[in-house]
Amino acid sequence: MPESERLSSGVPGLDERLGGGLVPGTLTVLLGATGIGKTQLGIQFAAAGRMREGTPGVIFDMTARLDSQNHADYANRIADWSLTEYPRRPFSPAGYFDESRAAGTYLHIFDQRGRRVTARDLDFDAWHDWQAELAAKLNLTIDFFYGNFVRGVRRVVIDGIEPADRQSESVQHELFEYVFHQVLRKEATWVARDLFRESYRAHAAQIERHAYECGNIASLLLVTSHETMLDELIARPLSNGDLLAAANTVIYMGKVREGGRLLRGLYIAKHRGSACSDEIAHYTIGERGLTLE
Repeated sequence: MPESERLSSGVPGLDERLGGGLVPGTLTVLLGATGIGKTQLGIQFAAAGRMREGTPGVIFDMTARLDSQNHADYANRIADWSLTEYPRRPFSPAGYFDESRAAGTYLHIFDQRGRRVTARDLDFDAWHDWQAELAAKLNLTIDFFYGNFVRGVRRVVIDGIEPADRQSESVQHELFEYVFHQVLRKEATWVARDLFRESYRAHAAQIERHAYECGNIASLLLVTSHETMLDELIARPLSNGDLLAAANTVIYMGKVREGGRLLRGLYIAKHRGSACSDEIAHYTIGERGLTLE
């Protein structure tokens, strides 16, 4: 697939507002409060890969709340798509590229639930427990993405970044930074080196045959905001050094007051590479996900 070819969002009416869709090789950030529809949009984007690329995207779930999103339920209802959990097995290079090797399109990386994962919310010992768990999960994380990319996946949805006063205090943000720079934007052979390590040379020929172009992969990051109203999100500065500044595309989702009603609204705050609509688009959420009005 040429790098210039856009990837459909999977949401009726949104691609036209994005100049044809999301740009491969870039990051799109979707920002909005809990319950506004971010996960449904993410499922629609990932599921759209079945028609376009012949394989759906993957869902990387970093949530730690007790009320974790029901990704599997959404996928079944919205797209008739059965998510399969990526096996939590020790990495083994033997038979890694076999077509019969079991894979999966969904990974919930953290075992702990019910606690926010920022330094301010945890005591010293609990914070270091989270840091230790993160370090232990990095190899599984690389395995998940690389194992899917060599099998044709070109869409990534990363869910679960919760509000934090400073990004440096968030384990989830730390993990995303690693994934984005060391996996999603890295050449396939170098990702394979990080995964295969001492067995890389023995499998170099297979690794080369299964190389993929990281510039063809589009990433959608779902970020939960404190703000619930769309006007409040639009007023946020696209600051230097944060997720919004680094993204190619930023989409806000929030409540819009119209008369005596609160409606759902979507606004494209940034979309490098093409002209896009400056209008606020109202949307509804039904059994098949989001639809723009």
